[in-house]
Amino acid sequence: MTTALPALSNLSPAVAIHLTAAVLATALGPVALWARRSLAQRPRLHRAAGYAWVTLMVLAALSALFISGSRGPRLAGFGPIHLLVPFALGMIVLSFRYLLQGNLSGHRRTMQGVYIGGCVVAGSFTLLPQRLLGQWLWGSVGLI
Repeated sequence: MTTALPALSNLSPAVAIHLTAAVLATALGPVALWARRSLAQRPRLHRAAGYAWVTLMVLAALSALFISGSRGPRLAGFGPIHLLVPFALGMIVLSFRYLLQGNLSGHRRTMQGVYIGGCVVAGSFTLLPQRLLGQWLWGSVGLI
């Protein structure tokens, strides 16, 4: 039994904003990280990509507050996945604090951690077959 997936145009504004910001942040993150780690460092590219990535991550985190799923335990409409919101925002603030203190290694480690945890790990869970993105992906290739 298959259920019809919502068309992209039928998504709620919160889901559409969250999806767009998260996908763009996942794609842009390596550019910001690479621009300072490559042999030919590109500080302008790093700064521009970094600010854009932070903006996308903040947008993704804040838009997540307006998304309420139907699975799992809930408290006032929020599930365990919503714990990533204050964590991601807090780590971004901490990263800028490190930067202002001149602690570049702390800044680098924190931003890498937010990217890995917020984009790669959390993003991987969205590809599970019961999730919207997973249904779109795996259903389009005929696996579910």
